[in-house]
Amino acid sequence: MRFMTTPDNAADTPAEAADETAPGATDGTAPGASDDTAPAASDGTAPGASDDTAPAATGIAAQAWETASVDPQYRAAVVDLLGALAYGELAAFERLAEDAKLAPTLGDKAELAKMASAEFHHFEQLRDRLSAVGADATQAMEPFVAALDGFHRQTAPSDWLEGLVKAYVGDSIASDFYREVAARLDSDTRSLVLGVLDDTGHASFAIEKVRAAIDADPRVGGRLALWARRLMGEALSQSQRVVADRDALSTMLVGGVADGFDLAEVGRMFSRITEAHTKRMAALGLAA
Repeated sequence: MRFMTTPDNAADTPAEAADETAPGATDGTAPGASDDTAPAASDGTAPGASDDTAPAATGIAAQAWETASVDPQYRAAVVDLLGALAYGELAAFERLAEDAKLAPTLGDKAELAKMASAEFHHFEQLRDRLSAVGADATQAMEPFVAALDGFHRQTAPSDWLEGLVKAYVGDSIASDFYREVAARLDSDTRSLVLGVLDDTGHASFAIEKVRAAIDADPRVGGRLALWARRLMGEALSQSQRVVADRDALSTMLVGGVADGFDLAEVGRMFSRITEAHTKRMAALGLAA
C-alpha cells in the first residue's frame, strides 16, 4: 500500500501522467502499495470519492513546478510527498510478490506478478523524479519506512483472500488521500502523482475473486468484512499520526503552503475517504 506518510524534505514530479485536478478522492491502492486507484467507475467496481465538478485551478495548482518550487517550504513538502509515495510503491511491489506465493492457481500468480511489475515501474518514475529535482530518493523515502512497515506488520494477512482485501481496501484509502492532496499541487507534480496512482488492475481482480469466494461460502463474507474494518481503522490512524509528525506536509494540508485545506476541510476530506471505503466494501459484497 502506498501509505500516507510524509517527512520534512521533499521534491517535485513531472507532468507525464493525466492531469486531473478534481479535489475529491477516488479509488486506489495503499499500505504496502498495491495499485487499486482507479477513479469511480459507473459499474461500481472501482468506486471513489471524487467530485465530478472540479473548480478551475488557482494559486499553486495553476503553476508549473519551476515556478512553485521557488518556495522552499513547498519544495520540502513535495519531496516528502514523493518520498512517501515512492516507498509505498516499492513496498507494494514487495507485497504483491509475496502475495503471489499464496495464489491458488498459476493464472492468479501470473496476474499478481504483472501487478507487481507495474508497481515497480511507478516506483522508478518517482525515484527518477526525485533525482531530477536534486533530492536523494533513498533519503526522501527513509522517514516513511518505519510507519509503513509497521502498518504491514500489524495487518499481515493470514490467507489469500485477506491479502486481496488488504491490497484493494488499504491501497485505495491511501490513493484517495493522495488524490485529495494532488488537487492542491503544482501541475507537474500533480500529473506525476495521479499517473502513479493509476489502477494496475488489482481492483477488478480483487472484486472478482472475493465475490466468487463469498458465493462459494457465504461465511467468508463476515470474516472479510471484519478484516476490512480493521484495515480501515489502522490505515486512517496511521496516516493521521504520520501527517501530524511531518511539519512540511501538515503545513501544506492546512493551508500554510500551496492551496491547502482549512481544518474543517481536513475533516470533510476524511469523511469523503470513509464514504469511498463504504462503496468499495459494497463492490466486494461486504458490509461496511
